[in-house]
Amino acid sequence: MRTKISIIRFAFILAAAFLSGSVFPSGSSFAGQVHVIQLNDDTINPVTADYISKSIDRAETENAECLVIELDTPGGLLTSTRTIVKAMMASRVPVVVYIYPGGSHAGSAGVFITYASHVAAMAPSTNIGAAHPVDIGGGQKKQRNVWDTLKDVVNEEKKKKEKTPTAVKEKEEEDPLSSKVLNDTVAFIKAMAKERGRNMEWAEESVTKSVSITEQEALSKRVVEVIAKNEEDLLAQLDGRVVKVSGSNKTLKTKDADVRRIAMNGRQKFLNTLANPNVAYLFFILGFYGLLYEVTHAGAGLPGVVGTIFIILALFSMQLLPTNYAGLALIILAIVLFIAEAKIAGFGLLALGGIVCMILGSLMLFDSTVPMMRVSLSLVLSLTLTTAAITIFLVRLVILSHNKKIVSGKEGLIGEIGHADTNLLPEKEGKVFVHGELWNATASEHIRKDEKVTVVKAEGLTLTVKKV
Repeated sequence: MRTKISIIRFAFILAAAFLSGSVFPSGSSFAGQVHVIQLNDDTINPVTADYISKSIDRAETENAECLVIELDTPGGLLTSTRTIVKAMMASRVPVVVYIYPGGSHAGSAGVFITYASHVAAMAPSTNIGAAHPVDIGGGQKKQRNVWDTLKDVVNEEKKKKEKTPTAVKEKEEEDPLSSKVLNDTVAFIKAMAKERGRNMEWAEESVTKSVSITEQEALSKRVVEVIAKNEEDLLAQLDGRVVKVSGSNKTLKTKDADVRRIAMNGRQKFLNTLANPNVAYLFFILGFYGLLYEVTHAGAGLPGVVGTIFIILALFSMQLLPTNYAGLALIILAIVLFIAEAKIAGFGLLALGGIVCMILGSLMLFDSTVPMMRVSLSLVLSLTLTTAAITIFLVRLVILSHNKKIVSGKEGLIGEIGHADTNLLPEKEGKVFVHGELWNATASEHIRKDEKVTVVKAEGLTLTVKKV
């Protein structure tokens, strides 16, 4: 009995020592978990914002040492960026943004996310910058039209072929709305820079002049604090670093920490796939194909159901993207022109108009200068020509089948040639032999027996005929 009491007393003493820090003092090397999430060439959208926010909540719940965000992004939506920044600034767990692997880029929205982190790190051969509000899906200087979008695409293709550095941005006409957005964005990033002790001047230049720098320049300019070759090197350099979290200092113990990777759940992966402009565009066109087949082949059922699902998914995707509904209207107009070409002898002019409308509408469908936030030009051209061909072919096939002469039933007798089996008078019913059968017949004129007749009408079992 005394032995049991001693064991219980020892357990209480050990627990009290542990809670007071005497067993594992604050200066010891004991480390907990480090949570790691990845944004690998992903745009910043509502789904990635949800992923990061929930990962921060999970790291707080599980008392992780820190949350490492391995970042590689061309940019995204300003509203989603603000959601991420709010979650990071309010986090009770240190958030480390690591621009990784080599060749990665934290562009536009990525700059804001990096500046909001407690510790910013970059891998060799990476770069950061170009945080102008145009590049993050909001606050354009002026309403972009189809020619602006077409010009962006042409310039982008030209730069790819010439393999030249990013061209100097042309001066745009200022307006009050763009100035307000720009000033707000500058204030937004400067506030983060001040809170995290980073370079405010460079942050402002990144927004106003779209400057971009390498990892060595970022380190020398106090944009980031660490350059790490890989994840192990990063954790080794983070170990012992003191960061300010929720108003108090915390010493990171990451050297021997258990690394736990937190991937997107199934729902987030699916929605993130839908947030791709190419996927949204492809689903919209496939949905149209399904509905078109259902209309032209009544009773098929499955193509109509599948097409409706694709259309709904495409419309949902467009809610996650900076959709320009004028572009969507042009695509619908193009489809109408394709159908009109099949019904009317337009000599190809309607089809040509449809092709032009669809190409222009597709290019301006998603209003962003970030290439990943627009539909691929090759996909636009291939689907436009395919849609034109399929629509015109199917609609014309239906029209031809409707105009084809009926060869069965009573309607199939119209226009058939036979002969009178009896004399036919206007006031008297007689008999005719048509299509190998004997029929009751009437006529509005006198027809003698054995004269050739043609059927003009069929009502019940009586035919109306006339002389050939």
